[in-house]
Amino acid sequence: MAAGCGRGEQRGMRMVGAAFGRSRQDNDVSSSAQYQIRFADEVKKTTSLALREVASFESRIGCGCKKFVKRKVLEKSKHLKDDSFSVRCDIVVFNEFRAEEEEVSGQVNTPVCVSVPPSDLHQYLGDLLRTEKGADVVFEVGAKTFAAHRCVLAIRSPVFSAELFGTMKEGDIAGVVRIDDMEAQVFKALLHFVYTDSLPKGNKQEEGTEEDVMSQHLLVAADRYNLERLKLMCEEKLCRYINVGTVGTILTLAEQHHCHGLKKACFGFLSSPANLKAATATDGFNHLTNSCPSVLKELLAMRT
Repeated sequence: MAAGCGRGEQRGMRMVGAAFGRSRQDNDVSSSAQYQIRFADEVKKTTSLALREVASFESRIGCGCKKFVKRKVLEKSKHLKDDSFSVRCDIVVFNEFRAEEEEVSGQVNTPVCVSVPPSDLHQYLGDLLRTEKGADVVFEVGAKTFAAHRCVLAIRSPVFSAELFGTMKEGDIAGVVRIDDMEAQVFKALLHFVYTDSLPKGNKQEEGTEEDVMSQHLLVAADRYNLERLKLMCEEKLCRYINVGTVGTILTLAEQHHCHGLKKACFGFLSSPANLKAATATDGFNHLTNSCPSVLKELLAMRT
């Protein structure tokens, strides 16, 4: 911003104007400002600009007072010293965003300067799972048990909703549900995601289970309970673990659970003749051949 003074003609009276403007290279930037222009020697203390009008720079490059003072008045005033005078311009510029409260019951508009913290709801729900406070269902997975809350599970997963409240309702009078086809650490990670929308931290290796294997099991569980975000998170992790030794197993998993992005990543890896030749000699690729013969046809079609 730059300030300056000039003379203007209005109804035969010579006036002195005061204005400020932005540099021409900023003409494409939309901005607004509150300002006050006064003689410098009049200013005893800084005053608030909150009640002053907001001027827009969208259609013009400068703002100010065309009739700041009559020249005759200025020439006789104490402000003119040695044929010069000083002007003070207090300005507050707003770029892109400025929140205001609408005028209500005669109240004036005031700037809103509030910083809203990010949501921490997931932390409270995580504490609810950890403390088991108010839990009304227990899952038996292997030799371990996990207490949970029916309403939380039902809101997050339509499958849990059907199992706990619908015609597929599982569990006995005591609210115990037995799960036989899933490992305990996998179900624990699943519950953590249901409550916090994230995976447990430091889960690279838990109870001897490597992260890529854990991600495979968790993907199957996510597909079973229709947790699409968790399923995509597992897909993204598994894309990093595609190599000659794992591509057969991962591609089988992608085909069986309709993971289109993961399948595309596997096909991209196998588009290399050297990778394809090495992968066909692995047990995982033999499993792919027996389980998903249609995928082999797609691979052959890709090479022709």
